[in-house]
Amino acid sequence: MAEIAEHKQNNIIYNHRNFPLLGVRGMKQFISVHDVTDIDALVAKALAYKAEPFKDRTLGVGKRIGLLFLNPSLRTRLSTQIAAKNIGMEAIVFNVDKEGWALEFEEGAIMSGNTVEHVKDAAPILGNYFDILCIRTFPSLKNREDDYSELYITEFIKYCGVPVVSLESATLHPLQSLTDVITIKEQLNQNPLSGNPKPKVVLTWAPHVKALPQCVANSFSQWMNAWGEVDFVITHPEDYELAEQFTKGATITHNQDEALKNANFVYVKNWSTYKDYGKIYENDPGWMLTEKKLQLTNNAKVMHCLPVRRNVELSDEVLDGPNSIVTQEAANRVWAAQAVIASILEGL
Repeated sequence: MAEIAEHKQNNIIYNHRNFPLLGVRGMKQFISVHDVTDIDALVAKALAYKAEPFKDRTLGVGKRIGLLFLNPSLRTRLSTQIAAKNIGMEAIVFNVDKEGWALEFEEGAIMSGNTVEHVKDAAPILGNYFDILCIRTFPSLKNREDDYSELYITEFIKYCGVPVVSLESATLHPLQSLTDVITIKEQLNQNPLSGNPKPKVVLTWAPHVKALPQCVANSFSQWMNAWGEVDFVITHPEDYELAEQFTKGATITHNQDEALKNANFVYVKNWSTYKDYGKIYENDPGWMLTEKKLQLTNNAKVMHCLPVRRNVELSDEVLDGPNSIVTQEAANRVWAAQAVIASILEGL
């Protein structure tokens, strides 16, 4: 991750690139929940933008944000572009996997193979082109140590010299998770729970046709635990445990029906195995969330990050029913991105 702070001036701590470090003033980067000092304040900022999208229309005038995609995107790409435009920034998208040179990330690599340009050469140039750099990359699901080192995004942070925003990395998807908190908070604002108990939020594994990363599940778990405003439960089949660094603090059970009892929110997501990395051990269709299973909950709202495999992860009756808030959730991606970008600009 980014270098440790090296000097202090006017009660603001700076690192060697003179970015004010998080927790003192502004937001220096957005890679995980650890880059946020006050989740509720960031959520409130996002909801304020939803109420008045153009209230800071001049904040980013004269500044550029670069969106680098090493993997494809729909909601993340479009919502971030819209968010940047709402506050006056120029957004430039570059699909590295289709339009650019194959990048090398290994230190000391002998570049006699397929890679054409080292990140040490590319990243500093991008830092000169942009005021904020956003990066999206996926894990290989072949080598856990490599994926969980977060080499790609870490190298960009190390060499680009400007604030970096994760548009999803090998292990986390913080913009999605911030969106999820925003959506839960918005629902609770609209329909407060009687007696104001902590809402019960359940993350449930679902079947899928191929091995998927743990990014969204890791990130959702990390944010729910850090937020601390919910009773958080994770349910999945045996052998689908997530990394403890993200799930510590949650209740974990292999009994989906038990987990769903009295739930207020159910977040549906597939992920592949973590210990025997990137595998599919089972695809039991009994783990798909159906209307019958939803009856176990406290009329729970159903969430999913999208895209979703209909009638594999979630049944049509649930997705198209009154409990589904997946469209609201996806729409809130704009306000999550806008709150993050604005917070970074305000800290520069």
